[in-house]
Amino acid sequence: MADFSVVGGGVAGLVVARRLALSGADVVVYEASDRLGGTVAPQDVAGIGLDAGAESFAVRGGVVAALLAELGLADDIVEPRPGPAWLQPATGPAVPLPATALLGIPADPLADDVVRVVGADAARRASALDGRGPLGAVPASLGALVRERYGDAVLERLVAPVVHGVHSVHPDELPVARAHPGLPDALVSAGSLGAAVGRLRADAPPGAAVAGIRGGVNRIVPALAADLERHGGVVRLGTRVDDPASLDGTVVTAAPGLVSPAGVGRRIDLVTLAVEQRELDAAPRGSGLLVAAGAPVAARALTHATAKWDWLREAAGDRHVLRLSYDVTPSDPFETARQDAETLLGVELPVVVDAAVVTWTRPAPAEASDLLVVGETVAGSGLAGIIAHADRTAAELLAR
Repeated sequence: MADFSVVGGGVAGLVVARRLALSGADVVVYEASDRLGGTVAPQDVAGIGLDAGAESFAVRGGVVAALLAELGLADDIVEPRPGPAWLQPATGPAVPLPATALLGIPADPLADDVVRVVGADAARRASALDGRGPLGAVPASLGALVRERYGDAVLERLVAPVVHGVHSVHPDELPVARAHPGLPDALVSAGSLGAAVGRLRADAPPGAAVAGIRGGVNRIVPALAADLERHGGVVRLGTRVDDPASLDGTVVTAAPGLVSPAGVGRRIDLVTLAVEQRELDAAPRGSGLLVAAGAPVAARALTHATAKWDWLREAAGDRHVLRLSYDVTPSDPFETARQDAETLLGVELPVVVDAAVVTWTRPAPAEASDLLVVGETVAGSGLAGIIAHADRTAAELLAR
């Protein structure tokens, strides 16, 4: 009889199962599909091994790096190549994103790189709004906070594209504490949004805010599974669980379908192109672009993956890898992605060597229940938050 049954073999389920198995507990993981990892998955495009989902993780807190060290992958942690990401506004040419910002929220709304994005009038209004004195209660959502302290223009022209690119939601749907755990306290102590962002940026460790894994973030999945099984854990693929209460021991639910409202979620189509074009060697838009609503493309973001990751540039040879994400599935995803990439990068792309499309559904937050839940439905998107929450859950279970 198992001490713990974990329903769902995504990263959250594997992390909590591994932690429990390390303590000597008997753990069984039930995964309905024929593979582990959920949206952290590999794909092959033009013979290049790539991530089909997340390609990076937030370094804040060091939780992912600590796990990778335990799994023997510490030497394969890589930082992206230095250089700015860009923003494609609704109108006008693409511009580099402001340097001193948190999820697009600038520390100084009057900075030149902010004014280039939002305009002088919006920047002056943001400065005036944020200079009215300390906040009262911290608003529930990031959108409400930015709207109150910086105005609608900064929210929609700058913050919303960045938040959507990172969290796949509008700032109105993102709780302040989930955007950054330290932001609520910083707002109270600093007295203004700009000062709070400046303080958090100053306190952040030097270097990139994200990192990746040489060969792809998806390498974490087989490493977790192997370590789980090495410590006695059991994985059962192709095993659907409709009634968690029927399982042995304490049940941990990491399957979104059991806790998230049916039929609710955000569909994301990721189109990956492998192209040949020497003009892209110069990385004309850095590591890629986020796209504001109303821009003349259907894509919501583009990552120039071979400009972002040195390991991938080496693997790709003379080819370039572009990843474009969509909220609405294009009728012809490959041609739409090619045309969008041309528009966003300002470079003609006549030679597409290979292409692939995958579709993911970001689940809605978990509904209230008596189930013990880990994963994106309770921890939000992003490996750092998901792994940290799964670790805490395992520790709490072991402390009982």
